[in-house]
Amino acid sequence: MADAKWMLKMAARDFRKTGTKLVLFVSAIVTGIAALVAISSFGDNLRKDIDRQAKELLGADLVLSNNADFGIDDLDTLSAERAREINFASMVAFPGKGESRLTQVRALEGDFPFYGSFEAEPEQSESDFRAGGKKALVEQLLLKQFDAKVGDSIKVGEVVFEIAGALTKVPGQTGITATVAPAVYIPMEYLEETGLVQFGSRVNYLRYFALTGQEDAPEIIEAYKEHWEEEGIRYEDVEARKQSTGRSFGNLSNFLSLVAFIAVLLGCVGVASAINVFVKEKLPSVAVLRCLGVTAAKIFGIYLMQIFIMGGIGSLVGAGLGTALQYVLPLVFSDFLPVEVTVELSWSAIMLGTGTGILISLLFALIPLLKIRTVSPMMTLRPEAATIRFGKDPLRWAVVGLIVLFMVGFSYYLLRNWEQTFWFTGYVFFAFGLLWMIALGIMKLVKRFLPLWMAYPFRQALANLYRPNNQTVALIATIGLGTAMISTLFFVQYQLLDEVRFADKEDQPNMLFFDIQTSQVEAVSQKLTDADLPILQEVPIVTMRLNAVNGINKRVNEQLPEEEKRSGGLYNREFRVTYRDELISSERIVKGELVPYLEPGDSIFVSLEKGYAERNRLEIGDEIVFNVQGRPMTTYVGSYRDVNFRQVSTNFLVVFPEKVLENAPKFHVLITKTGSDQEAANLQNEIVRDFPNVSVINLATIVDTLEEILGKISFVIQFMALFSIITGVLVLISSLIISKFQRIKENILLRTIGAGTKVLVKINTLEYLFLGSLAALSGILLSIIAAALLSIYTFEIPFRMEWALLGAVYLGITALTVFLGWWNSRDILKTSTMEVLRD
Repeated sequence: MADAKWMLKMAARDFRKTGTKLVLFVSAIVTGIAALVAISSFGDNLRKDIDRQAKELLGADLVLSNNADFGIDDLDTLSAERAREINFASMVAFPGKGESRLTQVRALEGDFPFYGSFEAEPEQSESDFRAGGKKALVEQLLLKQFDAKVGDSIKVGEVVFEIAGALTKVPGQTGITATVAPAVYIPMEYLEETGLVQFGSRVNYLRYFALTGQEDAPEIIEAYKEHWEEEGIRYEDVEARKQSTGRSFGNLSNFLSLVAFIAVLLGCVGVASAINVFVKEKLPSVAVLRCLGVTAAKIFGIYLMQIFIMGGIGSLVGAGLGTALQYVLPLVFSDFLPVEVTVELSWSAIMLGTGTGILISLLFALIPLLKIRTVSPMMTLRPEAATIRFGKDPLRWAVVGLIVLFMVGFSYYLLRNWEQTFWFTGYVFFAFGLLWMIALGIMKLVKRFLPLWMAYPFRQALANLYRPNNQTVALIATIGLGTAMISTLFFVQYQLLDEVRFADKEDQPNMLFFDIQTSQVEAVSQKLTDADLPILQEVPIVTMRLNAVNGINKRVNEQLPEEEKRSGGLYNREFRVTYRDELISSERIVKGELVPYLEPGDSIFVSLEKGYAERNRLEIGDEIVFNVQGRPMTTYVGSYRDVNFRQVSTNFLVVFPEKVLENAPKFHVLITKTGSDQEAANLQNEIVRDFPNVSVINLATIVDTLEEILGKISFVIQFMALFSIITGVLVLISSLIISKFQRIKENILLRTIGAGTKVLVKINTLEYLFLGSLAALSGILLSIIAAALLSIYTFEIPFRMEWALLGAVYLGITALTVFLGWWNSRDILKTSTMEVLRD
């Protein structure tokens, strides 16, 4: 006890002299802990709000849905309020604007949502909509796009509705969903009059129930589940919606926590580097204490107490900042959230952040701090007798092992998946290792091949990269990894956007017209011909379902052992197929062959997309019975096709031969290529005006939408990656201040031999130019590797270099490093020779 008090007293005395340095290096972990606590608090609050608002997410106690209309006679005995919805994708037009857009039309009957409400402006708009008449509720985003307002008209099919209100929030829908497919609600009684639900239209039928009696949704699902699955009816209750939503946003929270964890690790690299310099400065004092009889254990305990106290202070400050920061996060994530997030103090997140900060700062500080225990009293006479080398110290290797175990354990705590944990930790080790090796390699190369032919300021700036107590390795590792995160994000975003910019490619079509009825094909084709536009493809499409594979139907499949069972989605899926005897440009045969149907009575051989067939274990020669609108049709797998779904074309999972489905009910798709956005808009508006049931996909609009979505996603990730950059900046600032005395001595020596202020400024600027350049280039190299792997193996798209992007990142990071180096070195350059000599 007495020893502990003495060590604490000594730690306090030493802290009065060196406290500033310790505060500065501990500040490096503040931003990482702040990010970790903010994200953890946000995740805790989001989970609580999803639990609290689960009913508002679903809007009902039970929801049934199907792609075909279905009866619910078996539920007539339920004591429940009921509502009905039919939704589908369709074009809507703004008559006063002459503009149109593909939207999600939702015909509603009943008082859905039973829990929560439509959030719309003005306040009375929902009651106006439900009062009857030709009125519609339209998402605010859609109104803003076409500069429309409440009271204007919107044309849905053949019916013109008055816009009763602007929807700002729809139950269970996020801002991203609204960007992709903004909703337009109309009364169910006018659906038939719109003329939009025709044969081939992809329609979803939903039934909503608010249970008012003693019935319980899980019990009802259990009682009818088998029957509903047989009929292809999907079901969802509040608990299922809560779990799916919580799982999705739990994954988002875990991913962002990992990003924050990287920022913590970057800060700890700065801590380890700063402690290394700190310990080197303390070694003579440690040797003196050893001469006075103080044991190595007690001296080690003094400095360990300092690190523990400073780590605790840094972690608490970070936890406080993180708690404050969580008030900003709901605004940052607003486009992704289906619920209103209530900001509350999360003690579990604060304890997690504080404990993580203290533990990891101690672990990283121990590597250099363990040098102290090997300091001999002889060091007062022989400085070279300081410590044993890292490679020969098993205790320091044990600490490295503990750091690795902690990283793996903490990553698993966040991800709850060993495969993802190993991929993440593997990437972190690879990134740190690569940056570390680059930094060490550069230092050795500069030291060995210092270009003596260069001007003196350049030689001195390069030599500073390997001078005693330099922090070249730590700065390249921290700033480089932060650069790599942001650069990789931009890289992948550009790759994805470039891949979908179909409208800018001369050989690619840019407009698709679908849901064309057989009686309309000739008239729509004539419209394109009159506009001097090519008809690149005219494709018939037939809808069907799958009854059985090799005699095994859905019910039998469910009873098979797990290893023999095929996916239930194979039987539940509504297939949209075409028929032809030749391949198109986006596909090629990889197994088997296309077998034509020559005469009635021949076997029918279909061609399957290779990936889909393999996922569902469908082999060449397998018998598949399709249900073609009530008529069973026996077919056999004749071939596999490799289909390029990224190419703008009518790509199908299943292709029939000609002469088999020609008399089946069908609809058609036409594809063309317009010369400009204006020509595309004019054609779209004309087709929608004359054929309201025909939907149009303008790929230029799709690209704009994707750019907006990717922009929102990248903003969120950039916001989190910013913590890594800030950490790197703090490490840079603290390294400058920690090595301030060393730099002052160097400047005095240079002045003594005749160097002027301009020369010193030039040396300082060049040093940070080299540091910033090396860190930026190292991070860019890492980002190229990561982006190439993601492009090829995850997104399966060609990898392309983005030189302009790389140049912008390089210049930005380098300029920031040079500016901070110059700003923080002003005092060093101003210090006079006499001041140092007096000290």
